[in-house]
Amino acid sequence: MYKIKIKTKDNVSLPKYETIGSAGMDLRANIKEPIILKPGQRVLVSTGLYIQLPEGLEAQVRARSGLAVKYGIGLVNGVGTIDSDYRGEIKVPLINWGDEDFYINPEDRIAQMVICKYEKVTWDQVEFLDETERGSGGFGHTGV
Repeated sequence: MYKIKIKTKDNVSLPKYETIGSAGMDLRANIKEPIILKPGQRVLVSTGLYIQLPEGLEAQVRARSGLAVKYGIGLVNGVGTIDSDYRGEIKVPLINWGDEDFYINPEDRIAQMVICKYEKVTWDQVEFLDETERGSGGFGHTGV
């Protein structure tokens, strides 16, 4: 288990795992007044959190499945990446894909954050790639 440095503003709640098997920790809206997110509208929501990840880890910000299914609320960029050298506030770019106004209230759980390991690579530029059975078959190539 890693110990991650975290700084908060306004004494906001720390992200936490809601169950023993949870991979993600909920992020909460650090706002003073409710925000109305209209259909098709995008908004960047503050969390009041700042983290310091060690190199080799990233934080992925993901939509909460319940908000996505019930209300059409997602992240503008699908999944956001917080790099180990970023020291700014974590903010969540929400979008309302639904048909009705969505209200974001102070301290609402608006997204989840998953801490992941990653590997760095170097490129070996070549003229040809090894052949495979699939080859260059792309989308739908395997029958779906």
